[in-house]
Amino acid sequence: MLIYKTKDVCAQEIQINLENGIIKEVTFDRGCNGNLKGLSALVEGRKAEDVIKQLSGITCNHRTTSCPDQLATALKQAIN
Repeated sequence: MLIYKTKDVCAQEIQINLENGIIKEVTFDRGCNGNLKGLSALVEGRKAEDVIKQLSGITCNHRTTSCPDQLATALKQAIN
């Protein structure tokens, strides 16, 4: 399991469980609870590479990142 400390978003941490490049489980510590549970449900069971392509570069308000973008960054770290 990878534990990723986020930067510049409301969520403080993302826990990711990967098996053979497939996302088995994602949980966020803090942040918008309902939205992040929904995001987790949407990405679980998918290939990490596909999720990275889809979520990279998404911003939140005035920030240059977002929780989905931070998830993509964490997944990049997990598969490398």
